[in-house]
Amino acid sequence: MLVLGLMSGTSADGIDVALARISGAPPKLNAKLLSHTSVKFPAALRKEILHVAEGRLITANELSQLNFRLGEIFADAALKACKRFRVAPSRVDLIGSHGQTVFHQGRPAFFFGRKVASTLQIGEPAVIAARTGITTVGDFRPADVALGGQGAPLVPYADYLLYRHAKLGRVSLNLGGIANITVIPAAAKPSQIFAFDTGPANMLIDALVSHFSRGKQRFDKDGKMAMTGRRIPALLDELMRDPYFREKPPKSTGREYFGGAYVKKILALGERHRAKPADLIRAATILTALSIVDALSSFVLPIVKIHQLVVSGGGARNPLILAQLEAALPEIEVLPSHKFGIPEDAKEAFAFALLAYESFHQRAANLPSATGARGAAILGKLCYAPPR
Repeated sequence: MLVLGLMSGTSADGIDVALARISGAPPKLNAKLLSHTSVKFPAALRKEILHVAEGRLITANELSQLNFRLGEIFADAALKACKRFRVAPSRVDLIGSHGQTVFHQGRPAFFFGRKVASTLQIGEPAVIAARTGITTVGDFRPADVALGGQGAPLVPYADYLLYRHAKLGRVSLNLGGIANITVIPAAAKPSQIFAFDTGPANMLIDALVSHFSRGKQRFDKDGKMAMTGRRIPALLDELMRDPYFREKPPKSTGREYFGGAYVKKILALGERHRAKPADLIRAATILTALSIVDALSSFVLPIVKIHQLVVSGGGARNPLILAQLEAALPEIEVLPSHKFGIPEDAKEAFAFALLAYESFHQRAANLPSATGARGAAILGKLCYAPPR
């Protein structure tokens, strides 16, 4: 099958699109990335997504409209990608769309007298199927949450297929808005894989850059702003004391925790420590690396021998993060994912193409050891294209 994967992360920068050719079934599933691209969100729409994702008030009317409007945006991204790839939409067999996360409560909390966990991704897959004429799988996370899992991370299934090695223990690190890791011991069985969100990555850095540039810049290209800042150990120490870093996996987080309120906390700490803008951007950048190293040291390295750290996501282009990881993990080889044939910006979209393929064939694709679910789940909701 030819499958398009669509991914929009917690930073809501835009939609990554990957085209994959997939055949077979595990353990002999064959998947090859053919092309990938990215389509930006309109600025006003991105602002509204972030508005909703940070828990500000929105009416049911507005949420419903945003869900369907985003469905149109995802469909347009798929069609634009097909044009760039010079592949007719009629040749594409399936779309896997992660959607846009606007709320994620992985751990149950009391709600109307009972503990409830929930997750909400919008970008209506029925609209994508109707506009593109391609059967679409969307809304992957709820099936795992319904079985007591955190609904995240789901990419470990793809990590397992991509990076499992008979003799080398590997960790796949994705640096999106949030940093997450998948631990793949040497010669691992699926039940031995575990994964979790280590904490913030680009989300805090981007938010500080946008704040200090008054919206003129959206990210710290090549870590240049952070490079000019000074390191303030006392500030970093306070940030590293956040209780999330001490929670044992499985665990997941997002904008509802490391969003606007957290940025205000950093700005307040900055005033107390007389930090300049570049100092705070440096602090957020080093916090990303330190929290990853801390997670590995606390929850991974004591029980699994790791030889390689495979890095993907937008943060893989930040030299300060990579330098910090290499310095703190001298016995582990730090490698970009393109060394394995998957460009850093394409891996998550590629992963959701794989997950859609498995869902279409009615095969489970969550890893309970990664999400904490009681058992295997067939992920996603299938929206058929209109009859031709």
